[in-house]
Amino acid sequence: MQPLVDRGVPQNEHGTESASVPALRTIQDWDGVRLFLQVVRRGSFRAAADHLGQSVNALRRHVQELEHQLGVTLVTRHVDGIRVTEEGKEVFAAAQRMESASFGLVRARDRVDPAISGEVRLAVTEGLGTFWIAPRAVEFQRSFPKLLIDMSCAMHSADVLRLEADISVQLTRPTSPDLKLVKIGRLHSIPYAAKSYIERYGAPKTLPELLRHRICIQVAQQVADTVPGYEQLFPGVPQPGFVAIRNNVSSAHYWSIAKGAGIGLLPTYASAIGAAVVPVDIKPDIYFPSDIWLAYHPDAARITRVRRAIDWLVASFDPQKFPWFRDEFIHPRDLPEQLEGEALVNMFAGFAGRDAESEEPTRYFGTG
Repeated sequence: MQPLVDRGVPQNEHGTESASVPALRTIQDWDGVRLFLQVVRRGSFRAAADHLGQSVNALRRHVQELEHQLGVTLVTRHVDGIRVTEEGKEVFAAAQRMESASFGLVRARDRVDPAISGEVRLAVTEGLGTFWIAPRAVEFQRSFPKLLIDMSCAMHSADVLRLEADISVQLTRPTSPDLKLVKIGRLHSIPYAAKSYIERYGAPKTLPELLRHRICIQVAQQVADTVPGYEQLFPGVPQPGFVAIRNNVSSAHYWSIAKGAGIGLLPTYASAIGAAVVPVDIKPDIYFPSDIWLAYHPDAARITRVRRAIDWLVASFDPQKFPWFRDEFIHPRDLPEQLEGEALVNMFAGFAGRDAESEEPTRYFGTG
């Protein structure tokens, strides 16, 4: 995660095509390969630049230099993003193999590095900490058995500058100029209900129909910063008789919905956790995106164990591998075809619910 230097404006929009793609072993600009991967994965230079915290011009120049070295055009620009050429697709596949090999080198280095020890303090929102980061932290800690991960899960932001944590993962963007920030993903929250709730009461199709159902709400700092309050969503509607359960933490909110208390907002990865929750499509669409921010003090990143933890966290929210963290909204019914690599059931191992009739783990993605 070393910062790149913006060394100028792109000189030429198009590379020179040749009959074949040269071997990638001739490439001198390895940063260009890495940045090309990000441009393709994000779908545009602008989206990749925003994700990397770099200028669009610097990104274009690196990709153009890569095209010049290879002698082919890798991408073409369009008003809605980029298109990958046939040659670009071949290079993308080879670049992915290079990336995997580089990860293997890093892991091999880390396995023989005795200096990775001590304590890393991580502050994270309660929902992401419980359902996403904690299961992944197990494998990370096994890679560094002398490392203690102190994870604090709460629905308020930690003050990294005041050393409440070495790293924070939160839904509100810190404002201090002294912090290093990385946008590592985006949550997409939509209405969900238990399969049992829908079987008993049906699924509302419109907002007026929703008012005749029961709902679950969550009241906490980071939720209030990203989702309109109850009075904005349901002005003049008393909570008693409409709100079934009000929670202050994400795990209790999730299980209230999963057990059939009512309809409530959950991030789209809730479809993959395993309990019997299904998305509820209501018109007009009820949808709230929330960016996920990683924050740390620049000095902390110089500590090897903290640097390793930062890199691990960024990889844990890789939107290419975990599509529910992409910037664009993907409906839960479309998530299975977007998944790559690890099997879905393994991503949420330990959270799988069981269907009372089949005794098999439930993995709902469709609407109720």
